Amino acid sequence: MIKLFKRIDKRYIPSLLAILLLTFGQSVAQLYMPNLNGDIIDKGVMAGDTDYILRTGGLMLLVSLGGMVCAILGSFLAAKVSMGFGRDLRRGIFTQASSYSLKEFDKLGTATLITRNTNDVTQIQNLGFMLLRMMLMAPMMLIGGIVLAVSKDAVLSLIIVAVIPVLALIIWLVGRSTIPLFQAMQRKIDKLNQVLREKLMGIRVIRAFNRDDAEKERFDSANTDLTKTAIKVNRILAIFMPLVMLIFNLIMLGVVWFGAVRIDAGAMEVGQLQAFLQYIMQIMFSVMMVAMMFIMLPRAQASADRINEVFALETELLDPDAPKAPEKTGKVVFDHVSFGYTNAEELALTDISFEAAPGETVAIIGSTGSGKSTLANLIPRFYDVTDGRILVDGVDVREFKKEELRKRISFVPQKALLFTGTIADNIRYGKEDATDEEVQNAARIAQASDFIDEMTDGYNSMISQGGSNLSGGQKQRLTIARALVRRPEIYIFDDNFSALDFKTDAKLRAALKDEVKGATVFMVAQRVSTVMDADKIIVLDEGRVAGMGTHRELLKSCDIYREIVASQLSEEELA
Repeated sequence: MIKLFKRIDKRYIPSLLAILLLTFGQSVAQLYMPNLNGDIIDKGVMAGDTDYILRTGGLMLLVSLGGMVCAILGSFLAAKVSMGFGRDLRRGIFTQASSYSLKEFDKLGTATLITRNTNDVTQIQNLGFMLLRMMLMAPMMLIGGIVLAVSKDAVLSLIIVAVIPVLALIIWLVGRSTIPLFQAMQRKIDKLNQVLREKLMGIRVIRAFNRDDAEKERFDSANTDLTKTAIKVNRILAIFMPLVMLIFNLIMLGVVWFGAVRIDAGAMEVGQLQAFLQYIMQIMFSVMMVAMMFIMLPRAQASADRINEVFALETELLDPDAPKAPEKTGKVVFDHVSFGYTNAEELALTDISFEAAPGETVAIIGSTGSGKSTLANLIPRFYDVTDGRILVDGVDVREFKKEELRKRISFVPQKALLFTGTIADNIRYGKEDATDEEVQNAARIAQASDFIDEMTDGYNSMISQGGSNLSGGQKQRLTIARALVRRPEIYIFDDNFSALDFKTDAKLRAALKDEVKGATVFMVAQRVSTVMDADKIIVLDEGRVAGMGTHRELLKSCDIYREIVASQLSEEELA
């Protein structure tokens, strides 16, 4: 927790100092009130002095007004600081997560990152506000109340000395019991978010296979698990609060009892007992504030640990101290490249070597799980190679700044991803300052202009979240247009023609030839018809190169390629 609060920006220091002064002023006002009240009884009511009652009563109003102003301003500043700190934490988590490679995302997972940036930060915000308001006031009220209570009657104050250690022990036991449970709750919230996210994202698949009941059971199981833990925590807290109130009422009963005895013995006045009772209430109120803090602290501590874990997890894909930026040509070389995912038993790619020259189209084909997409992900350095090296324009990709490397590449992922906004905005995602003519030209080459023109608002038509108002082929064509508008030196198409019919596929590849002339093109595909015109075809089998060459060369030399071709083309087409 302390490690997390060290991240508070220095610009909040004046506000923190102001909160400290305002809290001190509010505490002084509240501690002064019982003394004035006792004086009114002893010196005003008992003596029948009306003027003294009016003067002291007016002073009490002024003190109350001052305390109220301090409380309002203190609460406002505390809210401003805690909410600002929460905003800074969210920004920090988002920035940190944005720097992660796919390896770190695979390690943490999307669901937990969402929870840590929302629920966990909210827990820290709430604790921060409570700390600035209650935790600052509680020690002042506790110490001040004890000192003033002792000044009124030292003998009667022994009751407080006897009870406070008991309360401290109860608070410690509750904190010890709830911290593991709150940590478990945050993990179970992660699980619940994961199930819910999968349910919402996979709604089409779930309904297509009539798995609604099964998904409801998954959600109910995760929800019930979280509920049981939450109930267990609240049972502990439900016992804790009445127990503290019972002790509080016993103290008040004891003070009234022994106070009456001392008044009867002439050792104490009625006003002093009244003031003493109010000081006891303030002391107990301070203890209650501390107790509330200890109720919130375990869950906030669990959240702080999870947030610190995000900040502590550094990406392995660091920019070099002396990055290189060679002339842009688009040449790509794989030099004995091997790669394995974290905790995987086998390498995904083994000893891959080839060259791709500018103006050349390199197709990558193979069975499912052969490593095609993995190979494509290594070029823009989404992952770092395990062995070997990848050269772009003669320089190892690890010697580039990631931003500089990716400026040279247009990447079209296997899963077509669109953002909420207009069609033009989504195409301009590839080039922010693209003109209308460039946007329209990219859409025309990607064979997307026909369906765009048919839409009511054309290029200003809105795309819903995830492109759910478009077909799979329409989404793929827009993602291709987004890559084309950038006009880089290297294009990577990761199986982006699978949702297109053969006619559109052929038209798109024909239009691409002139558009990407001079650039290096990588085309991952399942269809033989998509790759057969490529300058170089790389056949992958279980992460290894099974063959390399043109379509005709591979038909003669590569059995695996012949099998793939025979499974897709007729004998006439094959001939």
